[in-house]
Amino acid sequence: MTATRPIVDNDRSKFDFKDEIVYLTETKRGLSRETVEEISAIKGEPEWMRRFRLRAYEHFLQRPMPMWTEGLDAIDFDRIVYYRKPSEREEKSWDDVPEKIKQTFERLGIPEAERKFLAGVGAQYDSEVVYHSVREELSKIGVVFMGTDQALIEYPEIFQRYFGTVVPPEDNKFAALNSAVWSGGSFVYVPKGVEVPLPLQAYFRINAENTGQFERTLIIVDENAKVHYIEGCTAPIYATDSLHAAVVEVIALPGSKVRYTTIQNWSNDVYNLVTKRAHAHENATVEWIDANTGSRKTVKYPSIYLRGEGATADIISVAVAGRDQHQDTGAKAIHLASNTRSRIVSKSVSKDGGRATYRGTLKVAPGATGAVASVRCDALMLDDISRSDTYPYIDIQEDDTTMTHEATVGKISADQIFYLMSRGLTENEAQNLIVQGFLEVFTKELPMEYAIEFNRLVKLEMEGSLG
Repeated sequence: MTATRPIVDNDRSKFDFKDEIVYLTETKRGLSRETVEEISAIKGEPEWMRRFRLRAYEHFLQRPMPMWTEGLDAIDFDRIVYYRKPSEREEKSWDDVPEKIKQTFERLGIPEAERKFLAGVGAQYDSEVVYHSVREELSKIGVVFMGTDQALIEYPEIFQRYFGTVVPPEDNKFAALNSAVWSGGSFVYVPKGVEVPLPLQAYFRINAENTGQFERTLIIVDENAKVHYIEGCTAPIYATDSLHAAVVEVIALPGSKVRYTTIQNWSNDVYNLVTKRAHAHENATVEWIDANTGSRKTVKYPSIYLRGEGATADIISVAVAGRDQHQDTGAKAIHLASNTRSRIVSKSVSKDGGRATYRGTLKVAPGATGAVASVRCDALMLDDISRSDTYPYIDIQEDDTTMTHEATVGKISADQIFYLMSRGLTENEAQNLIVQGFLEVFTKELPMEYAIEFNRLVKLEMEGSLG
């Protein structure tokens, strides 16, 4: 009989540890034109990418800091190190990864997960991808899964064709920052008609203090192809702040299906500011399955632009905000073609004075007839000092549209707590069970191992919240 992993493990040390790494290269603190050019030179990039970075840097300087959400003015860009290189190259064999970095990912469960149930694994440590591997049978049929920097070298034509087309540098201030100093991330290409039977996973780890991590992920799924991509993120706790400003671009070509699952568990000193966007072409389906725990401040709204007739968008976003945390999350669905469908489901839990914000956009453009859209926002507050805000933006410019919107805000019922305690549960156990049920719309979409892990993270967040 094989031993099974306990469903609940309250030891936070799995995530909160730091490595003493001697970096091969790192830029000096602060952001300047010289820093941007240095990063490009270290990587040996083509001239067009150097110009792209500098164009983004100039826009970052000119773009004012967003004021529609609180707290971003506290970021000190001069204290951040924008590039740290932990290893010489991206390895395809786990045995070749530097020992200390390997130990980190072993403690986090990689590559154990790869051996069990993944089609491919990537691992990024601070600024660089240190490992990428995809099953040989998938490589033979043309599936590409590698670090974004490596893809720029090995697949320059397809890379340049799609890079920056979904999220241009001018989109927002932090997309401009990412475009100027990006490093690492995943590149995925799935050829026509190929269905990847198991998930691809990438894991992003911030290790050093005051580090900025700016990965750039580009996923291209060709006609009638199918893929599920999963990412996880962690960082140890420091007394000073780190910055995670990623960009994700997904291109779902006609008839394809893409699912992008994220479970982020940043420490409470990380600013997590991410632009995630997909273009869904004719009869394509894109699904964002997005969870946010930890971080001091998260600003993230996975978006899907329905560009082709019959395209479908499905976005499930959940957030847990604890003490000194603000989860400013939501989703966007933009209907640009006829007979498109979208569903947005947002769930948030706030406790111990934490703040959860839903900020979403639903837009139906003129001429996008037959659009069907639904938005549901549910917020659960566990005490009297926490806060929940909802800012839905709905712009319907086509009469032939079916649209529903539903929102609820509430607390856990004392009767429910009493009933569960009468069945032998403690007060914390009862609350945790109710919260997990509230978030089930997300959890049931995960592979079993990930559902167990997410429930464990929620349990950790709930510990002690009743005093």
